[in-house]
Amino acid sequence: MMPKRWTWLALTVAVVAVIAIAWTGADSRPVPQDWFRTGTGIGVKKVRLALPDFATTNAAAQPLGQVFDQVLWNDLDYSGVIEMVSKSFYPLPSTWPSQPNQLAGKQQQWTATPVNAAMIAFGNMSAAGNSLSVSGWLEDLTNPAAPPMLSKVYQGPATAAGARQLAHEMADDIVAMLSGGVPGIAQTHIVYSHQIGNIAELWVMDYDGENAHQITHLRTESFTPRWSPDASEIAFTCFVPYRGVISAQICLYSMAANRVLYFPRFAGTTSAPAWSPDGTQLAFSSSMRGDPEIWASNTNGTNLKELSLERHSVNTSPVWNPKTGQQIVFVSDRGGTPGLYMMNSDGSNVVKIDLPDMGYVVDPTWSPNAQLLAFSWRRPLGNYDLYVMDIASHQLLQLTHDAGRNERPSWAPDGRHLVFQSDRTGRNEIWTMFADGSGLHELTHEGTNISPNWSWK
Repeated sequence: MMPKRWTWLALTVAVVAVIAIAWTGADSRPVPQDWFRTGTGIGVKKVRLALPDFATTNAAAQPLGQVFDQVLWNDLDYSGVIEMVSKSFYPLPSTWPSQPNQLAGKQQQWTATPVNAAMIAFGNMSAAGNSLSVSGWLEDLTNPAAPPMLSKVYQGPATAAGARQLAHEMADDIVAMLSGGVPGIAQTHIVYSHQIGNIAELWVMDYDGENAHQITHLRTESFTPRWSPDASEIAFTCFVPYRGVISAQICLYSMAANRVLYFPRFAGTTSAPAWSPDGTQLAFSSSMRGDPEIWASNTNGTNLKELSLERHSVNTSPVWNPKTGQQIVFVSDRGGTPGLYMMNSDGSNVVKIDLPDMGYVVDPTWSPNAQLLAFSWRRPLGNYDLYVMDIASHQLLQLTHDAGRNERPSWAPDGRHLVFQSDRTGRNEIWTMFADGSGLHELTHEGTNISPNWSWK
């Protein structure tokens, strides 16, 4: 029979990152906190935006216009910084602008009750042959004399996919302008593990769950995928032969070459890779010298260094400080049960991150601004739920509340959204939500889907 620590490692080898909201007692609720607003931008006053349908200048553009309008609305509505004004409050459609001169002198009908919009985005599109062109504007209704905040022509293929892409591009431009320069997430992607029987391959989808497609074909189990900072590669745990024995190893996948790249294999098990923020190193857990320890190497496996140096315990799930690269948070059972520890990136100055209760803590993940840490925590009388902690003060917020088992969170690059796996519907699927636990969206609906990871860009 395997020792308990090895059993735990086998169960958690695929576990990724998490997020959270506050524990306030037996009746837990998401609670506004100044430190949480500062760290995520969630809870600040949103900009009220009107978004009339874009005009289509020819028949070929009409069906694409419907796709564009819906995707742009969804992207902005789920941005976390914009309050979309219901179209039922708008003036008559015949007055909706499709170019700036049609809005001139008519701003008041959009700022007056019941619309009460502060901003308006509008435009028009045309399709010719295989090309789709969208002209879009964003204007500040409260300052009619100012030039448009956004005036841009977007071009792409005259297909539904092309219309989706142009809507994503415009949404990201608008969000960046209305959020102090923090880029939108409409063009980001999520990688995850899709299981059928004993086979788990990596799939990639758009941030909203669309365009899901398989990328690996290893006919084995593939877990804990992690995007490189430039989104060109994915490191993950794969089960492949090493000296005649199938074991957990690190694999790399190139998005540009559409193939698995070489990474050295080691004795024992090697799992849970994580990229340094400059993309030059990988940290991972490996039992190549006995008990699982945290190691780091160059992305080709050279310059191998053992960091954790804690015998007779399991050390896994390392994550780098995404801002400085100078600290690594990881999970260790050296205290008896899995908990969170932090060390310098050279392995020095190891400290335990104390929590106000007992239980199993797994799947740590830093927020993009490195102010917050998210993780999955099974308290003594509870389920695996997602929490977020302020690194400096150790204040906590709990995000999920006993709705199934919630694990493997990952931050979106805007720091306002999280993706995670949950079996709340009876089997594991991929979900997203705002960083305060609201706005739940189920992204996958078929098969078993786990280990999501949000691209850095």
